[in-house]
Amino acid sequence: MATSAQPPHILVINDAQEILDLLRDLLEEEGYRVSLHSSAVHDLATIKALAPDLIILDHLIGQEAHGWTLLQKLKLDRETAALPVILCTAALGTVREIEGHLRQMEVRVVLKPFDIDVLLEAVAQALTRTAGDAATGEGEQTR
Repeated sequence: MATSAQPPHILVINDAQEILDLLRDLLEEEGYRVSLHSSAVHDLATIKALAPDLIILDHLIGQEAHGWTLLQKLKLDRETAALPVILCTAALGTVREIEGHLRQMEVRVVLKPFDIDVLLEAVAQALTRTAGDAATGEGEQTR
């Protein structure tokens, strides 16, 4: 988690280099620290070692639903369950199918092509909510 001395750390996982570059530029311009992964992270230890404050995740990575698999792993693991995730995807049909699950896991969705202001607002809201949960202890609850 970010301290008052460090800006929030955002991990972006997407298989399209142009999206990674765009998100890095946008987020760094807003003052965030950014780490990029161009393939699905299958081992939660990698994510835990990076200790992001937020993950922006594509649903489809390499034409497979690796993002959904990773999201499920994150939400089932006690150490990462409260980590906010924004699903940034063009897979509208899939999002509609799993909408209830996403809502239950408190995952925000930003559909591609996205409006930059909408994405930045989702990031700010996710980070603000996380900071509020930490201050009140709510982030420790098992969902």
